[in-house]
Amino acid sequence: MTTQVDLILTGGTVLAMDAASTVIENGAVVIRGGVIQDVGTKEEILGRYRAAEIINSPGCTVMPGWVNTHTHLAMNVFRGLADDVTLEEFLDRLVRAELRSLNENMVTVGARAAMAECIAGGTTTALDMYWFPQAARRAAREIGFRLLNGPTFMGDADPEGRDFEGMLERAEAILSENQHDRPDEDLWVMPHSTYTLNTNQLERIGALAARFDARINTHASESSGELALVNQLHNDRPVAVLADAGLVGPQTVLAHAVHLTDAEIIAIAHAGSTVAHCPVSNLKLGCGVARVPQLLQAGAAVALGTDGAASAGMLDMFQAARMAALLHKGVAEDPTLISAERAIRLGTVDGARGLGLQKVGTLEAGMVADLQVVRTNTLGAAPGVDPWSAVVYGSGASDVQHTIVNGRIVMRDRVLQTIDEARALDDLVAVAAVAQAAVSES
Repeated sequence: MTTQVDLILTGGTVLAMDAASTVIENGAVVIRGGVIQDVGTKEEILGRYRAAEIINSPGCTVMPGWVNTHTHLAMNVFRGLADDVTLEEFLDRLVRAELRSLNENMVTVGARAAMAECIAGGTTTALDMYWFPQAARRAAREIGFRLLNGPTFMGDADPEGRDFEGMLERAEAILSENQHDRPDEDLWVMPHSTYTLNTNQLERIGALAARFDARINTHASESSGELALVNQLHNDRPVAVLADAGLVGPQTVLAHAVHLTDAEIIAIAHAGSTVAHCPVSNLKLGCGVARVPQLLQAGAAVALGTDGAASAGMLDMFQAARMAALLHKGVAEDPTLISAERAIRLGTVDGARGLGLQKVGTLEAGMVADLQVVRTNTLGAAPGVDPWSAVVYGSGASDVQHTIVNGRIVMRDRVLQTIDEARALDDLVAVAAVAQAAVSES
C-alpha cells in the first residue's frame, strides 16, 4: 500500500540542512498539506507514496528556501539613486526622497516586485523593515511569500507625517491587528537605530515590544560614521545603548554589526541575539567587514541578509552566501573560514532560527515545505563533486528552477505562478520614476 500525497520532488541531490548535514543523492521530498512528510532516496519514496504531482529534478539540488534576515523590500523603488556614496550620504538622500514621495501604493508596488525577485532567486522568507508594513503584508499574503515585519520607528521621520507619539499609537494598532490576524505568528517591532532615536524613544519602543512580547529588528554598528553619531547623541556605543533600552535579547536581530569590540561580541553571544550579516551591502557602502568568524567562535547566532536593493543593488541570497564564504577567507588569509556548507546554513536554517521560526529552514518530516530546486548540472557548477560548493561557488539566482512556499509552487520552471512578472516590473518602473523625481527635487 502507498500513501497519497500532494507532491513529490524526485531525482535531485537533497541538502536536508538537518543537524547531521544529510545529503541524499537521487533523493526525494514528499509534501502533503504544506508540510514535508518524508525525505529519502527516490526509490524508497516512490515505494511508499503516490502523488497528485511528481516533479522530477535530475541535475538539480533540492534545498530549503533562503531566509533573508534583513532587508527593506520596497526600497527597490529607490534602487540606483544613491550609489557609490557613504552610508551617511546614502541615508540622507534616501530619507529625503522617502519623506517627499513614499506612499502606501508605492510600497505595495515595490514590495510585490521585491517578492517576485526573491522568489525567482529561491528566497522564501524575509524579515522586512520598511514603512507601510501592512501594505507589504497584504501583498505577501496574496503572493504566498513568508514575510515578517512590523512598525518602523526612525525618530521624527515618517512618510505619513506622524510625530513620535503618533508613531507609537499607530504601532500599537498595527501590533494589535497583527496579533488578531495571525495569532500563531511572532510580532515584530522595528526601531531603526540608535542614531535616529533618542534614549527616551528607544526605551518606550522597548516597553512596547515587551508589552506585546514582540521580536526586535534594528541596525547596529554598521559604520564608523554611525559610531561617531551614536557617541555624540548617547555618549556610548550602539550595542550598549540598545541593551540599556531593553532592546537586546534572544528575540533581537541586530542588522550588520560590523564594528564590534571583543566585549560586544561576547555580550551579543550571551544575550542570545542574532546578527544579520549583510556582506554585499557592507562592502558597497564601504562600511567594513563584520567579524563573523569571531562571532561564531564566541557562540553568537549569525544569519544572512541582503539589506535593501537601494543599498545592496540586489535581493540575491546566492550572492550574500557566496560573499560570506569568500570575504572572511580573504581578510583572514584562512581558506577554512566559513565553508560553503556553513554559508548555506547561515542563509537557511540559522536564519530561520534567528527569526524564531522553528518549522522552517530544514528538509525534514514535520517541517513546513519551504524549499527551492536549483539547477546545478550547469557549466558553472558541474561536475558537482561537492554539492555544497556547487551551490555556493557555482550557482546563482537564475539557476533556481522551482520555488515552493508552504507547500505551494510559487515558481515553476522559472515562471512565477502568483505574480504577473511583466506587470510587476512595469509598475515598479513607473513608481520609481516618481521616486527619482523626488530625489532630483531634494
